[in-house]
Parts: sequence; C-alpha cells; structure tokens
Amino acid sequence: MPFNPPILYTPEVQTFDGDEQQTVSELNETFDIILNKTAADYGHAVRSVHAKAHGILEGTMTVKGGLPPELAQGLFANPGAYKTYIRISTNAGDILPDDISLPRGLALKVVEVTGARLPDAEGATQDFVMVNGPVFQAKNAKKFLSSLKILAKTTDRMEGTKEVLSNVLQGVNATLQAAGLSSPTVQSMGGAPDVDPLGETYYSVTPFRYGDYIAKFSIRPVSKDLTELTGKEIDTKDQPDAIRETVQGEMRHLSGEWEFCVQLCRDLEKQPVEDPTVQWDEDEAPFVAVATIYAVPQDSWSKTNVQKVDEEMRFSVWTGLAAHEPLGNINRARKATYEHSAKFRAGFNRCPIHEPAS
Repeated sequence: MPFNPPILYTPEVQTFDGDEQQTVSELNETFDIILNKTAADYGHAVRSVHAKAHGILEGTMTVKGGLPPELAQGLFANPGAYKTYIRISTNAGDILPDDISLPRGLALKVVEVTGARLPDAEGATQDFVMVNGPVFQAKNAKKFLSSLKILAKTTDRMEGTKEVLSNVLQGVNATLQAAGLSSPTVQSMGGAPDVDPLGETYYSVTPFRYGDYIAKFSIRPVSKDLTELTGKEIDTKDQPDAIRETVQGEMRHLSGEWEFCVQLCRDLEKQPVEDPTVQWDEDEAPFVAVATIYAVPQDSWSKTNVQKVDEEMRFSVWTGLAAHEPLGNINRARKATYEHSAKFRAGFNRCPIHEPAS
C-alpha cells in the first residue's frame, strides 16, 4: 500500500507547557529520594532508573549504503561502521531479584560520531535509549511524576512484597494477553514476563528529529541465534541474577545481529509528537532498517566492561547529534533529570562519568 510522505520537521511540531520547569524540579526531587535510598542501602550510587544491568556488549553498527534521501539523515546520512556499546537492563531504580519482573531496557552508545552536537552533549557519541515495548506508560512528564512519587515510596528492600505483587501482576498480564490486550501500566508495575532480553525488540517510545524529518527508532533481533530466544522465558525462581547469568552463558557462544530501524512520522494526528502513549501504526508508518548491529561471542559481564560502561558511562537521549534532537514533553524532561542522576552517581561514587573514544 502507498504511504503518506514523511512529515518535515519544524519547531512548531512541539507544544510547550508553561510549568515544564516546575515539573522537572519535582522530578529531580523525587529522583533524589530514590537515589539517596538506594545509595544508603548499597553503599554505592546506582542509576535512578534502569539501575540493574543484565549484560554489557561491545559491537559494531554498520550504516547501510544506498538509503533513500528521507532515510539518509543525521548519523545515517552516509554508509560507515562504528564501534558500539550496549547495556541491557531492567527499568527499576533499585536492584531487585529477577523474579520481580519488569520491562527490559536497551541502551546503545555509538562511538566517534561526527556532526553538530546537541546542547551540552559531551564527547563524540550518539546514544539511543529503548525499552521492549512500543509505548510509554505516561502521556507527559507531569503524569509520569505522579507514578514516580508512588515508586519512590516503594524504593527500599521490601523485596518479598514486590515479589508477591509481581507474581500477581504477571498473572493479570498473561490474562490480558490471552484476550488480545496489553497493559503497559501492569507491565511497568511488575507484570512483564521474564523473557530472554536477547530475543526482544526494543523501541525508543518517544519521537526524535531525524534530520529533516521526525521519527521513532527500534532495534530488532534478526540473526537466528537471537530470534530463537524471542519469547523464551527464563526460570528466575531462587536465582536473583538469573537473567544476567543466562545472557552471559548465551553470549559466550552466540553471535548477535540486530537491525536498527526508523519509523518516519507521516501524519501528525495519527502519529503525535507530544503523546508517547499512542503507538504509531506500522501499517501506516512502517519501521525500515537503516543499519545493522553485530556482536561477536564475548563475556557479557566482564569485569573490565562492567567498570567502563556500567560505572563510568551514562546513557542519555540528549547525548548526540542535533540532527537527532529529542522531541516532546517527556524527552524535554529527560535532559535535566538524566544529568541530575548522573551527577549524583559520579559525586557519591567519586567516579567521573566519561564519554568513550574509539
């Protein structure tokens, strides 16, 4: 079927609320509750979200040649190969046993990227931050703040209570899926299935500038080694780090290949910029592969990479090229809050955050 032409980016595609800065201030105050509680518990500061990593991978991103003009934009304007780091995680701000099942995250850092940078974007890297679901659970930062305040109250070591809640919510989620329904809210509270993260497809959820256009991003597994893991559940009972151990065992022998895909906005009404709870229909705005990411067999929990990536790096949608400016209220709120969290972690741990070179 023919598709609408992609929408050209203009500043007018965004709408700004007058109290966005107040919301950001309250978000930082709430994140401080989480950061201080977890730092006191562990004697070590961790990320305010996606605190627990399950794997750190080194890889190579290869941008395809011969892309049509609307896809040859920004980082993807020219064919080439880049070193990458991948961090696979779970979205909670505290480090929980794996049987408390939550959505997975994948953060990608592309190294030695040239071009005009976003404001305050250090180094020469491009970050992409994704989760294994196509929509966000809150329409805007103010609604997310309400959920975060509840989460902050449960950020402690009440793991038994969370395990019971997670088991109940997993049952609820399974019932909804059997009926052909999906609930990002139920999954974000602990109802997500404990599936192998190497077989998952990940989404940016929020939109970004894509050079002259507007897009969302996705990373999907394509190699047989990975697609065989799609939907495979991991036994996490009495194994607090089962996911990390599973990924480590698998990556010792398998080769991973993913496609990096772009979904161009083709209708601002059906594919809104300011509401990330709306899924952009792939029948009207398809995802198209613009690059491949390849990872050879490796130790996905090597001491060196855990220190270099998990401890000394941060991932932010605001680290990168001006051609991939984050768009929308949620993304605008992420800039200051990501910086705030990283500064707390660096200060508490007395470990500066670094952007890597080649």
